Amino acid sequence: MDSHLRALASRQADVVAAWQLREAGWTWGKIGHYVRRRDWRALHPGVYVLNSAPIQRRQRWFAAVVTVPGSVLSHGSAGACFGFYRFERGYEVVTRAGQGGRQRRGGILVFRSKTLAGDVTRHMGIPITTAARVLVDLAPGLDDKRTGRAFREAIRLGCTTARLVRKTVERHRGRPGTPLLGALATRYGTIPYRRTRSDAEGLALEVLHDAGRPPPQVNVEVGGEEADLVWENLIVEIDGPQYHMFRDEDARKEEIWRKAGFTVRRISSDAVYDAPDELIALCER
Repeated sequence: MDSHLRALASRQADVVAAWQLREAGWTWGKIGHYVRRRDWRALHPGVYVLNSAPIQRRQRWFAAVVTVPGSVLSHGSAGACFGFYRFERGYEVVTRAGQGGRQRRGGILVFRSKTLAGDVTRHMGIPITTAARVLVDLAPGLDDKRTGRAFREAIRLGCTTARLVRKTVERHRGRPGTPLLGALATRYGTIPYRRTRSDAEGLALEVLHDAGRPPPQVNVEVGGEEADLVWENLIVEIDGPQYHMFRDEDARKEEIWRKAGFTVRRISSDAVYDAPDELIALCER
C-alpha cells in the first residue's frame, strides 16, 4: 500500500477522501484505479472506506468530516461521538466556516458558522466542535429537561466543565437556548457530576442543591462497599433498572452499612425524575 495512503487510513479508521490523495500528488486516474481494483466503497462522493468489514459509526463520522476540507463534526453527531447525546437520524452533521442556512447533502447535514474559533477540537482523532459548543448548538432544539440531561451527561463523562460551558455561552450570548445553559452552568457549577455513575445521580444532586440540603458525599466506600449518596449517618441508594436483578447483593451491602451505624434508604431512578419530593423527604435525618 502507498505510504501516504497507509498513513491516512491509519489516522482515519480506513477512510480517505479523493481531495486528500490529490494533495499527496495522486492523479485522478490513479485514484480511479484503486477504487476499481481494491473495491473501495464510496460513503459520499469522493470519500471511500478501504476495507470490506461492516461500516462502523466512527468511520461514518470520519467520512462526514473529510467530504470538504475544514469540515468539523457538530450538533447531534458530535454529541453522539462524545457519548452524551443519542443521535440516530440516518445522516451525520458537520459545520463548515461561512454563513448561510443549513443544507442537506445526501447523508450529511451541513451547517455554516462564522464563530468556530475557539470551539474546535479533536475527539478520537476526529475534528469536532467542543462539547460545550455542541450544547450551545443543540439547545435550541431541546426542551428544558433534555437540555439539563445533556448538560449533566457532558460533564459527568468528562467532555466539558461548567466553567467551559459558561465561557462558551458568553461567546454565543443571544443564541436561543443559551440563557438556560448559562443558568445551569452557574447554578450547578459546584456539583460533582464527575463522581456520579448515572444521570439520575446527577439530577438527584441538583434536586438536593435546590432544596437547600447539605451536599452528600458521592459514590464513596462505606464498610468496603460503594454507596451512592452518603451523609454522616445516612445512605441513600438510587436504584436503576438493574436493581431487581441483584437484590441479594444489594441486601448484603445494606447489612454491612447498617452494622456500620448508617440508616439506608432507597429510591428508584424513575422517582428521581418524576417525584423529586420523595428524594428530598428521604434525605431528612
